[in-house]
Amino acid sequence: MARHAPELHLVLQLPADESPLRQRIAAAVIEQIRLGRLGPGDALPSTRSMAADLGVARSSVVDAYDELAAAGYTTARPGSGTRIASGADAAAHAGAASHVTAAAAAAVVPPAPRVQPPAWDLTPGHPDPGLISTTDWRRAWRAAAAAPVSAAAAGPDGHAGLRRALAGHLRRTRGIVADPEELVIVPGVASALRTVTAAAGLTGRDVAFEEPGYDEARRTFEMSGARTRAVSVDGDGLDPGSLRDSDSAVYCTPAHQYPLGARLPVARRARLVQWAIRTGGLLIEDDYDGEFRYDVSALPALRGIDGGRDCVVYIGTASKVLTPALRVAWLLPPPGLREAVADALERSGESVCGVTTFALARFIESGALTRHLARAARTYSARRSALVDALGRRCADVRLDGVEAGLHVVLRLDDGIDDTAVAATLGDRGVTVAPLSEYFAGPSGARGLVCGYARLPETQADTVAELIAGAIGRA
Repeated sequence: MARHAPELHLVLQLPADESPLRQRIAAAVIEQIRLGRLGPGDALPSTRSMAADLGVARSSVVDAYDELAAAGYTTARPGSGTRIASGADAAAHAGAASHVTAAAAAAVVPPAPRVQPPAWDLTPGHPDPGLISTTDWRRAWRAAAAAPVSAAAAGPDGHAGLRRALAGHLRRTRGIVADPEELVIVPGVASALRTVTAAAGLTGRDVAFEEPGYDEARRTFEMSGARTRAVSVDGDGLDPGSLRDSDSAVYCTPAHQYPLGARLPVARRARLVQWAIRTGGLLIEDDYDGEFRYDVSALPALRGIDGGRDCVVYIGTASKVLTPALRVAWLLPPPGLREAVADALERSGESVCGVTTFALARFIESGALTRHLARAARTYSARRSALVDALGRRCADVRLDGVEAGLHVVLRLDDGIDDTAVAATLGDRGVTVAPLSEYFAGPSGARGLVCGYARLPETQADTVAELIAGAIGRA
């Protein structure tokens, strides 16, 4: 008795097209499966036999068999040859090819043409990365590239170098004294808010939120299960008298209220901390635009006020200082919440690239960040003055808010003007601004344009102001 079944010989009809030979051989085998001449478990002829029958080089048959195996039509095991895989018949009847056909490739919808960037992008919250020293930046990244490659992603207790650098930076610039071990590095402010919501158990509980306020932060809280309760802000920012004992936390931007631009007075800062101590609530301080002030003195961060260490979660980010492209933020929770924050991050798996944090740490430790902030503050101050002066000339009857700090101003409009329509008109003219009404959770009569000036050259300020005045006049 023969020890092996006789080898199968197939009569294959290769497709008459210009596709590579391996693809035509694979397609012919799939056709045999579709017709029922081959089924799951059947053995294919050896590559040598198949090549002889077709009169082609054996290498083409080997490539065809590899393609069939990669597509899941066959299985190959040493000593057992190549066999039709389970489910291959269903795939063949469904018309699944072993490769992308020319017809399918031609049917792919071409990408839409790229939208031209605006001539003047006044989107708030964006710094000018062109101000970063190329020499300092490259030096920091060269150092990061030369460092040993980590074997694993850094967790909540990782990024020791950046945490040390940030602890010194926060002490010098924001008056916050913190041990590097207290800091946690996260991939952005939204990540910090998700982490705090989970760690502090804010799901299903009220978080007092500035109205108008930072819409992305509001959405992050709500998507994480917290309930945001709108608290109106005035010319001095959030009023602690509007808080309730039932609020579990308060989110605020005291350095430069986003978007109206108010700087929270010291008295209100102290009252916020007193409220948190009395009620056991949590203060979430987003230090938005905290690094940039013009003709005014720095105010202490909530975290630096007496009692703030035990009730304030401080959040800072590289996005407004350098560039949003880094995706690096830092979280300084109260000592009692540090372990829960670490656990929440471990569960979520959110982490930051170690190479990026190494480079940022070197950028800070070398003094490059200090030099950058001084240079950027001078440039932003000049750009702010140019835009404010130009708007004062072109829009004499319009009030400006938030000019003392940050990277944007708010141009207030009459309640009867549709700021969304004005922003759309400006967009058609190459100027991107944000309508103030979009920052409210509910309906509001407040109208205005939120104009970032960080990337607006001084020489272009009058042109932009003229376009803004024209759009308002047409409204």
